[in-house]
Amino acid sequence: MGEVVGAALLSHVATIMLPETTRRELNNGEDFSLVPGLHRLKAEVLDRIDYDTVLVFDSHWATTVEFVIAAHEHRSGLFTSDELPRGMRQVHYDYPGDPELAHTIAELAGKHGTRGTAINDPLLPVHYPTINLLKYLQKDDESWVSIGVCQTAETEDYMRIGRAVGDAIAQLDRKVLLIASGAMSHRFWPLSVLHNYEAADPAFIRTAEARAADEERIAWFEQGDHAGVLRTMPEFREFKPEANFGHYLMMASAMGGESWEWRGRRFSEYENALGTGQIHMWFDPPTASS
Repeated sequence: MGEVVGAALLSHVATIMLPETTRRELNNGEDFSLVPGLHRLKAEVLDRIDYDTVLVFDSHWATTVEFVIAAHEHRSGLFTSDELPRGMRQVHYDYPGDPELAHTIAELAGKHGTRGTAINDPLLPVHYPTINLLKYLQKDDESWVSIGVCQTAETEDYMRIGRAVGDAIAQLDRKVLLIASGAMSHRFWPLSVLHNYEAADPAFIRTAEARAADEERIAWFEQGDHAGVLRTMPEFREFKPEANFGHYLMMASAMGGESWEWRGRRFSEYENALGTGQIHMWFDPPTASS
């Protein structure tokens, strides 16, 4: 019987892929805390726990008529972002997948009232919410599996596919790390003024109200109050969370939904990225909580 050994809400923001000199130029001489945060997370947590599979809820992989799970035996190649090719170009990736897990999630999706498909097409694109974190967190030969968000999905649809994920993990002999790869509030500044808001200072979040909403939920994460986050999704959607917060919703649902009480630990500051709210939060299993 499988188990989840850890879970995280992590920022994949493109800034983390820039050279340190460039990052410091954008941030008044200081580095963004998101970068050392990923190094700390790997050294202080991931290198010390045992897992064989990483399941990434990828907030950039937007589908339309169903949830899609990557079902490849192995993926390798070079990634250049169509969105930000100056900062993310020809990034090498190489990792095994887990077709059995992907197909099991897809099979169980229907039992939970939603649609899921496992795809192993070698030309299926990869996206940088997966690739950027892979570059920092990949350990050895663990499997990485990505599941996309669905742009027509509502909160309950994300909860349904999350339940399928949880059931699939429970059925299989896996030790799984869950990563919800994406931002919190997610409204960019207009292009004409964007260059004025590139530093990490959360004062540059698009609106004060969006910042307050993010910080409220971060406090709930730290308290293990995932129920509060889930109950207030209608209010949070007003601040345009990335992918309707589908990456987090799927993870939380896989962990039990409103009954999930793992407490979060910050592995970065709460930072701005062009108006959007970014943070690294690691959720400790109860036995690991201090």
